[in-house]
Amino acid sequence: MGDVTGDLSHKRGHILGLENKDGTQVIVAEAPQAELFRYSAELRSMTGGRGSFDMDFSRYEIVPSNVAQKIIAEAEKVKEEEE
Repeated sequence: MGDVTGDLSHKRGHILGLENKDGTQVIVAEAPQAELFRYSAELRSMTGGRGSFDMDFSRYEIVPSNVAQKIIAEAEKVKEEEE
């Protein structure tokens, strides 16, 4: 559990709660969708193949400036390569 909650926090996630359902530990959290690409494989690796997750859209939020700068720089690089 600690590895998973730590990883979610590292991905700009917010832990909303921990639950126990039918003998299974459930972490309820929110994280940016961009941080969750390939998360299924990462989660399986952390949990020895026993972890799974469900993802639902919640809302849009403003991107932090440091992340926005990286996105803009990458887009400009792609634009230059196309020209």
